[in-house]
Amino acid sequence: MRAVIAMMKHETNTFSPIPTPWARFQEWGAFFGADALRAYESTAMPMGAYIRLAREAGMEIVTPVAAEAMPSGPVSAEAYGIMAGAICEAVAAGCDAVLLDLHGAMVSEATPDGEGTLLERLRAIAPEVPICVTCDLHANLTEAMVRNCTALIGYKTYPHVDMYAVGEQIGRVLLRTLRGEARPVMAWGNRPLLAQTLRMGHADEPMRTLLAMAREEERRGLLAATVFGGFPLADFRDAGLSAIVVADALAHGGDDDAARTAAQAAVERLLEAAWERRADFLHRHEPLHAVVARAKRLGDYPVLLLDHADNVGSGGTEDVMTVIAEVLQQGLEDVAVAAVWDPAAVQELMRAGVGAEVTVNLGGKTDMPSIGRRGESLPVTGRVRTITDGAFVVRGPMYTGVTVQMGPTAVLDTGKARIVIVSRHHEPWDLGVFTSVGIDPTRMKYLVLKSRIHYRAGFEPIGKHTLNCDGTGVTTSDNALLKFEHVRRPIFPLDSM
Repeated sequence: MRAVIAMMKHETNTFSPIPTPWARFQEWGAFFGADALRAYESTAMPMGAYIRLAREAGMEIVTPVAAEAMPSGPVSAEAYGIMAGAICEAVAAGCDAVLLDLHGAMVSEATPDGEGTLLERLRAIAPEVPICVTCDLHANLTEAMVRNCTALIGYKTYPHVDMYAVGEQIGRVLLRTLRGEARPVMAWGNRPLLAQTLRMGHADEPMRTLLAMAREEERRGLLAATVFGGFPLADFRDAGLSAIVVADALAHGGDDDAARTAAQAAVERLLEAAWERRADFLHRHEPLHAVVARAKRLGDYPVLLLDHADNVGSGGTEDVMTVIAEVLQQGLEDVAVAAVWDPAAVQELMRAGVGAEVTVNLGGKTDMPSIGRRGESLPVTGRVRTITDGAFVVRGPMYTGVTVQMGPTAVLDTGKARIVIVSRHHEPWDLGVFTSVGIDPTRMKYLVLKSRIHYRAGFEPIGKHTLNCDGTGVTTSDNALLKFEHVRRPIFPLDSM
C-alpha cells in the first residue's frame, strides 16, 4: 500500500507586518521527496510518528513536502501553491492513505482557509482515500477541514510536547480504518469565543480542565477528542474556540448516526464547559514598570520575564525593545535576552569582531501599522562576546531532533545583559537558544524571553519565578489595540455576551 505523508504548517497572524514568502519556509526548513523523509523521520513531530507507523505497516512512503515557517503575516500565494501543489500531485499519482501534519490557522493570499482549501482539493482528487490530520492546539477549525478528511485530531499540550503522541494516535486510527477495524465518524462545533493564547497553557485553568475532559471522553471509548483554543490573532471568520470528536461507527453496531450522536454529545459537553469559563480565557494586565520592579525584589533565580506582546512564535516582529529597555533602565543585572531579530546589527557586530566594544541602534527596524506603532531602536553599548552561524539541534521536549536555523547570530554583552541577536526569527522554547552561543541560562539571574507559553518546554524546569511583561507588539493581549474586520460577530470578548 502507498501512503502520502506531508507537512504544511504556518500560524498566520494577520496583524503581523512580517511577510511570509516561500523564502521564509526555506529559512526554517522546506524539504521535498527523500529530503523530507530524512529531515523528519527521527524527530518527535507528527510526521515522524506517521513515518514509523507506515514503515511498521510495510507501506510504500511518499513524502512530497515538509515545510514550516515561523508565524508571521499571510502566506504568499506562491508559497501556498508550492506546498499544496506538491501534496495534491502526490495524491493524484495514486495512494491508499494520506497522513497530514498541518497547523490549522493558515491564512494565505490564495485562500483565508489554507488547510480547508487543501483538504477540499485532496478530497476532489481522491474521494475514497482515507485522510488523517493532526492540527495545532491553536487551530481555527472550519467546516471545510472537517468535511474533507476522515479523522482529525489536535495537540493536548501547550507548549506542544505531545506532537508525536497525537500523530501516532490518529495515524493508528487511519491504519485501523484501512484494515476495516474501525469506521471513523466525526462531529464538531464551536463557540463565539476569541480566547487569548496567553491563557491556553495546558497546566493552567481553564484549559487544564477542558483537556482533562477531552482525555476522559477518549477513555470512554471515543477514538479522539480535541479542544482547540484557536488562534485569535488570525482575523478570519472562523477564528476562535472549537472542539472535534472522532467516534467509531463499528463500536455502535455499524450505525453511523448513533456514532455521530455520541460524538456530538461529547462535543457539546466540551464546548459548554469552555463557554462557562470564557472570562478565564482573558489576560489581566499589569503596568510594565511594576512587573520589572517586582522582579528586581525577588531572590531566587533565574527569574523568567516574558515579553509576550512581541512573541515571534505568534507572529511578533521580535525587534520591539520596550521590555528590554525597561529591564536595562531599572538596572537589573546578570540578564540574558533571547532574542532580538536585527540582521543589520548582527552584520555590524560581525564586522567589529569578537572582543570589540561597539554601540548599535538595536531593534526597532519594523513598523507595526496594525497597532499604530513605528519601530523604535534602542542605543546599546557593549562588547561583542560571541558570533555563530545560529544553528543548533533541539534537545528539549518540543520539536525534539529538529535543527533550528537562527541565521548569523551574535551576543552583545553590556556588562549587565547578554543580548542574543539573530538574523532569522525564532521563539526561545529550548535552552539551545542560549547554550549554542555560550550562555548558561541556569547561571543567569534574569532571562528575558520573547515568548508566551512555549518557553515552558525548555525553561520552566530551571525558572524559579515567571512574570508576564505587558510590553508592545503585534502579539498583544490587549484587544483594544487590534482592529478586527473579518472574524464572525458577535464574539466574546469583542462583544458583550
